[in-house]
Amino acid sequence: MPQAIRLYVRWVDAINLRIGRMTMYLIFAMMGVLLYISFSKTVLSAPPIWGIEIAQYLMVTYYLLGGPYSMQQDAHVRMDLLYGRWSPRKQGLSDTLTSACLVFYLVVLLIGAVGSTLYSIEYGQRNYSAWRPYVWPIKSIMTLGIFLMLLQSISQFFKDWAKSKGKTLV
Repeated sequence: MPQAIRLYVRWVDAINLRIGRMTMYLIFAMMGVLLYISFSKTVLSAPPIWGIEIAQYLMVTYYLLGGPYSMQQDAHVRMDLLYGRWSPRKQGLSDTLTSACLVFYLVVLLIGAVGSTLYSIEYGQRNYSAWRPYVWPIKSIMTLGIFLMLLQSISQFFKDWAKSKGKTLV
């Protein structure tokens, strides 16, 4: 494999490893918000109007920024009817085709996410709730998560391509 591809894979994997490990700690923030909502509702009889939306935003951030890390660590769910019986080269070829389809999907998704984020910034779009928060922050995080997933999918494509040729990249 060319040195540029090796460098790309190394950099993308390093970035998503760090972001993924930091993102894991958002689960504690989400738990704190949910505990506060529960406490204020049962003890104070006054649940905050912002609580559920913040918990939802934290959850979206958690899975979108954690997705590339999950892919990198091969911790995602895979249907295995025939795959486990195939040779490593055949698995690599199958994964290469799957990664290529995923890259195409993520490019289309990223184009839509960028357009939606720019729209929400330009028009000051707000959520339809009692709290009415701006939606551009969460849309920006979603766009970043999709972009990082695209970078990781391209990295995975290169790894799978190398595997289909009987080589390793990293």
